[in-house]
Amino acid sequence: MIGELITIGFMAFALSMDAFSLSIGMGLVGLRYKHIAKIGMTVGGFHVLMPLIGILLGRLLSQYIGFLAFILGGVVLIFIGVQMILSTFNYNEERSAVLSPTGWGLFLFSLSVSIDSFSAGLSLGMLGAKTWITLVSFGWMSALLTIVGLILGRKMGNWIGGYSEWLGGAILVAFGVKIIFAV
Repeated sequence: MIGELITIGFMAFALSMDAFSLSIGMGLVGLRYKHIAKIGMTVGGFHVLMPLIGILLGRLLSQYIGFLAFILGGVVLIFIGVQMILSTFNYNEERSAVLSPTGWGLFLFSLSVSIDSFSAGLSLGMLGAKTWITLVSFGWMSALLTIVGLILGRKMGNWIGGYSEWLGGAILVAFGVKIIFAV
């Protein structure tokens, strides 16, 4: 149980890094703290909803593919991690400037940074992870890191950005490899 909590915690941290890095850029526009909280809660909500859908689908799939679920789950985590690492090489201001922190822009921002949580939820569902631990960890961590990123962006500028997403990708790759070799 403790090992699963630690693993899910690290995954929640890793999957929240894209929201964190984009939030730094978004925070440069000088948002008010009330708006920062709203953005954080919205991103957190999407990081609960998307992995929930993924977990439910993953559990359904694992009933049909059994042993392969572990291999597929690990491969999906590696794929997400590599994608996050590669995206750091294309990191630029255009990425965060496209999304406005209100209305549809907030919806699209929240959806875009939680897509990887859906994929991770799919993997975790196939692996039989505890749903409530995953959802609370993913939602809380993403809301927290989004708020921290927005405040950092507001205060310090855009110097952290892409490095945080690289770290998150490396963590996901490591867990994917661990899962595959544990089978």
